[in-house]
This record gives sequence, C-alpha cells and structure tokens, in this order.
Amino acid sequence: MGPKSLAFRLFASAAAWTLVVIPIAAILLISLYRQAVERNFAARLNVYMTSLVAASTPESGDSPQEPANLGDPIFTIPFSGWYWQIKPLKGAKRPLYISDSLLDQQLELPSHDGISPDDTLTRRSYAPGPDDQNLRIVEREIRPGGDDAAAYSYAVAGDAAEIDADLAEFTTMLILALAVLGLGLVAATFFQVRFGLLPLRAIRRDLAAIRSGDAERLDGELPDEIKPLQTELNALIQSNRDVVERARTHVGNLAHALKTPLSVISNEARTHESPLSDKVVEQAEIMRTQITHHLDRARVAARSGVIGDVTEVTPVIEALKRTLERIYGERGVAIEVSTGSALKFQGEKQDFEEMAGNLMDNACKWAKGGVAVRAERVRGGETFTIIVDDDGPGLTKAERERAVKRGQRLDESKPGSGLGLSIVADLAHLYKGHFELEPSPNGGLRARLTLPAA
Repeated sequence: MGPKSLAFRLFASAAAWTLVVIPIAAILLISLYRQAVERNFAARLNVYMTSLVAASTPESGDSPQEPANLGDPIFTIPFSGWYWQIKPLKGAKRPLYISDSLLDQQLELPSHDGISPDDTLTRRSYAPGPDDQNLRIVEREIRPGGDDAAAYSYAVAGDAAEIDADLAEFTTMLILALAVLGLGLVAATFFQVRFGLLPLRAIRRDLAAIRSGDAERLDGELPDEIKPLQTELNALIQSNRDVVERARTHVGNLAHALKTPLSVISNEARTHESPLSDKVVEQAEIMRTQITHHLDRARVAARSGVIGDVTEVTPVIEALKRTLERIYGERGVAIEVSTGSALKFQGEKQDFEEMAGNLMDNACKWAKGGVAVRAERVRGGETFTIIVDDDGPGLTKAERERAVKRGQRLDESKPGSGLGLSIVADLAHLYKGHFELEPSPNGGLRARLTLPAA
C-alpha cells in the first residue's frame, strides 16, 4: 500500500480525521465533566451554607449567634480544607466566628477581590487558603435583623483539590478509552479499506489473466459500482480484437491485390529477351520484397497490441531444433538448447517462430560444429532473453552493424535473401524488445534477443 495508492489515500484520510476528532472530543468531554464536577461541588457548598445560616440566625437581635456543629466533623479538623466563617461585611478586620478547622486563619473573601454578587447576593471564586490549599469559596450576604440591619458575610469554602482529583481520574480513564477507541477505529478503517477494494484486486487479477492468455474476458459478480467498469473493459477488449481482425483482413486483401499484378508483370517481362524486360523483372521482385516487408510490419504492429496472445517458449525452440538438425545434420552441426519451462512470450506464436527460427537458422549456416541456444528470464520478470551462440567465423563490429540492415548479405556463397536478421530486428522493435549482435565466447557470433514475457 504505497503513498500513491487509492487504499493509502482512503486509509490516511480516515485515520487523519480520527486523530483530529478524538482529541477535540476529549477536550470537549473534559470541559463538560469539569463543569459538572464544579456544579456538584457548588451544590455541596450551598448545602453547608444553608446549614450555617440556619444555625447562626438568632431568634431575636440584629447580629448572628455562634453556630453549633454543622453536622460534619470535617469542619473541626485543623486545615482539613473545609472551612466556614462569619464576618461583618463592612468595617471589621477580624471574623466574628470561624470554624475550628481554620484555627487562627481567615478566608480571603470574593467581596474583598471586587467580585460582584448575583441575584441571590452570592459570590463565588477560587482563592488560596491555609497550607497552600486552593479553595472554592461561596460567600453570601445575610442581614439577620432584617433589610435595614447590618449585613454580614457568610462564607463556606471547600478544598478544590477534590475537583482536580476527580477531573484527573476522569481524564486518565477518558484518554485510555479514547486511545483504545482510536486504535480500534484505525484498525477498522484499515480492514474496511482493504475489504472494500477487494473487487478492484479481483479485476487486476482478471486483467492479468487476460494479458497472459489464461482468460478472454472479465467474469464474476462485482459490486454495482464496479459493474459498469467491468462492462466497459469487456467491450474494450472485444473492440481491440475486432480491430486486429479487421487489420489482418485488410492486410491479406492488400497483399493479394498487389502480388497478383506483380506476378503478371513479372511473367510478361520474362517472355521477352531484352535489357528492359530484365530490369522490369528485377524491379518487380524488389517491389514484391518491399510489399512483403511493409505488410508484415503492419500485420505484426497490429498483432503486437492485442491482448491475451501468449506463446510457450520451450516447445517452439525444441521444434525448431528438431527441424534444423535434420536440415544441417549432414554437416555435423549439433544444437544444444537450455530454456526455462515456465517462459512465455507476450505475443503470437508465428512471430516468435520467425524470430527464433531466423536466429537459429543463421547460426547453423555459419557454425563449424555447434550452436548453443539459451533462454532465460531477465531480472524483474517483465522480459526474457534468447541467446544464440555459434562457433563460426564471427563478424567484426562494422559487419555486425551491417548484418541487421535489410537485404545485406555478407557472404554470397551462403543461401538466403539477406532479410533474416533485419526481420528479427523489426519484429523485436514492434514488440518493444531489443536485438543485438556481439562476439560469442564460443568464437563465433552471439545473437541476443530480448522480448516481453507473459
């Protein structure tokens, strides 16, 4: 799954979205939980505030009385983090009453920090407390003697460390849960992408089978979204076959239409004894050769693009070996063949026979006693090479360059038209292969032909 693949893009986008959404969700949940904890903590403080007001309100008089125990021993433990105090709202520097847990300390009130009261004359804030504590304070303005009486500040404070502890515990559990959820979502996304793209892998395998000749069309049940692609590909494959078949028909018709008049011209010219008739025969043969050459190139160019043509390499070479051994057996030429059994040529059998046959035939013509043919797959597996060695006289560099040109015969004593090696070069080029001549380790000539493998 490379960075340019569709699977990687789908997986990366989904994973990135998950990694963005989960932290945002975590921040939002932590914020909401903190608000809920603070509300619960404030409600607890309000309960203590109600108890404090009720316990300190006198039956008569304008000033509060000292409250009894609020019912929770936490207010009697020194510096427990839970405190209350009653203090005149204006004028007094020391509180009127304080909880036992404050000892000789007093609370830093929200009213002293300039915090305005709400509709219930209540102020809320965080403030430092004894023993470096962070306190959550609720302060309320009370007038025990009525609306015209002096106002007193009633304050209840609790240790905000409880809020932080609850929030820290919740944050830890939330992070662990969201981390597991995130990993689960990433894993699920990975498998979802792999599962969702399985039909495309099936199409790739089917196309490879068509290219290798093991199948002729895309078959099988595919999802509704990919069925149109399957239909169009099958139509394209059939259209390609039809185009190739029409090209072959036109090539055959053109060859027949041109060769018949040329044969008539040649036959008529041979009935006359004159330099003109000889020249006509000569030029007619040249025209016939050129027509055959260019029609063959057009025919092979059409065939080389067809999908699904595959030729087994070993059977063709073995058949050529048996034929050439019968032809050149009287000269004592031995042909040694070494090929891989799984090698396949991505092209038509007729063209492969023509290329391999010309190379082996040329080697047998010039060999003194032996020809070695070896076929092997090139590293990477997309091409394979046929190497034909002979122990003949060999060629110089300039002669090797001339040998692959059409009609070039380096020795007129040997039979042939001089077209064999040039035909091999042309066919190799049309199949996007490569052909070259080089010195052979056996002392003669080496022909190296590289072709596409199926």
